[in-house]
Amino acid sequence: MGMLGLNYARFALQVLGYPDQALARSREALALAEALSHPFTLASEFGFSALFYQFRRDGRAAQARGEVAIDLVAEHGFSPLWWAYGTLVRGWALAEQGEAEKGIAHLRHALEVLQTVGFYLMRPYHLGLLAEALGKAGLAPEGRAVLAEALAMAHQTGERCCEAELYRLQGQLILEPLESGVASPKAEAEAFRAIDISRSQGARLFELRAVMSLAHLRMRQGKKQEARMRLAEVYGWFTEGFDTKDLQEARALLETLA
Repeated sequence: MGMLGLNYARFALQVLGYPDQALARSREALALAEALSHPFTLASEFGFSALFYQFRRDGRAAQARGEVAIDLVAEHGFSPLWWAYGTLVRGWALAEQGEAEKGIAHLRHALEVLQTVGFYLMRPYHLGLLAEALGKAGLAPEGRAVLAEALAMAHQTGERCCEAELYRLQGQLILEPLESGVASPKAEAEAFRAIDISRSQGARLFELRAVMSLAHLRMRQGKKQEARMRLAEVYGWFTEGFDTKDLQEARALLETLA
């Protein structure tokens, strides 16, 4: 139960806007898994940890932990669940590094394996990772189709913990192919929907990302003052985690908007 509690605590703290506390819980989980010296517990910890670092958008740390999970599964012949988690994160990390096609292949394979073993927990979010990678590959229409599947599943199952992220990505995939300055009421609506959902859930991390998406949209429209006001309000709430990628990007955007 200690491992399970730490696993969910780190994800909750990260999404609620407490990245440093989340990282502390993650380190506790790893220390406990290593103290137990139980291969399956280690495989599950590195699988969960890989996805946690993906939440933090730390590609290097996420991929490193995913690779350990993959190796442990191969060494001990465990269920492919943790192999799939490791491969999923590997695909996302490759796409982030500019190898979108290779990343998409890993993401698709991992999703197929998770479906085969009947594991659907957080599948809408996992599909969102694939949609994001498709967008990076210039395949925005395919990405939007994947997001439609993810949102339909979230609404069917009631698993809405990452719903704001899915709508944010949907707006992003609508906006990316458009030329600078072109208005997109649909992209704007999706950004506002993501903001509203994240606020209703107290998901400060997702709210920050959604407001950043809206700020980029406002910049395209020449509305820099509004963009800065909205972003400064959300950024000013945070009291920790200023070394994370999200907060670093938010600060850089604020400086650009100044």
